[in-house]
Amino acid sequence: MAWWKPLVVLALPPLVMLVLQVLSWQLVGVIEGSDDPMSPTMTPLKSLGINLSIFTAGVVAILLLARIAGVPWRSLISSPRAFDAHRLGTYLAGAALLVGVGIGVTALVARDSTPWVGFGVSGTTIGLLVVTVLSTPLQSVGEELWWRSAVLPATGSWLRAVRPALAVGLVVSSLGFAVLHGSNDPWFFGYFAFIGLCTGLMAIISRGIEAPVAFHVANNILFGIVNTVLADGAPYAIDRSTDTGDASLLILATVNVAMVALVWLRERRARAASAD
Repeated sequence: MAWWKPLVVLALPPLVMLVLQVLSWQLVGVIEGSDDPMSPTMTPLKSLGINLSIFTAGVVAILLLARIAGVPWRSLISSPRAFDAHRLGTYLAGAALLVGVGIGVTALVARDSTPWVGFGVSGTTIGLLVVTVLSTPLQSVGEELWWRSAVLPATGSWLRAVRPALAVGLVVSSLGFAVLHGSNDPWFFGYFAFIGLCTGLMAIISRGIEAPVAFHVANNILFGIVNTVLADGAPYAIDRSTDTGDASLLILATVNVAMVALVWLRERRARAASAD
């Protein structure tokens, strides 16, 4: 592609997400009668607005790249093989187990580093749980379409040699993914960049986005459920400002590494079986 086309893929989806999120939060503010509709406190409707805006931005990203690169959009989902639902299910089960272990270890050794204040159930809790279970998979799919299926190959196209192209695509997509999450805390920024790197590697190793989607869905749903039920019945707030992150994020980084290893082992076994 021409050098400027990846810049369009980088610039347009964030704008789509921002506009949709601001509009949805303003609408939610009217519905809920909020004095500060842009506050970080998560109500069910605000969470739904975020999830749908990210999903829409991901769809825009992949359709945009397919259009300007002149390639079938399905080839950006998986290539050279077809999308594999069985792969998705297998990786979803493995990711749920690994993320569950990560949450358990965090609760045991780093509880003070979490936003968890205590178990409680209210109407807000039920609403957030419903939104988490039903719409978080869309949000997770949207981010993977955006960063792994669109930005990674688009920015990799700046170089012709395969390995350097993959390296550039991984770096740019990982840093962009971290910037998207809006944290100026070095621990959180580094952690989100590391997630982007690991999910990018999952996509490259497996030649598709089933594995990163599975990991993203399992991670976001399980953490969303835990954060909701341990907010003592109140809406929880997302705080990623300076000095909010710490070394406890290394526990979750280890979960990412374990998922990459799982994908590598599974794909290696599958290729060996097909060769036989």
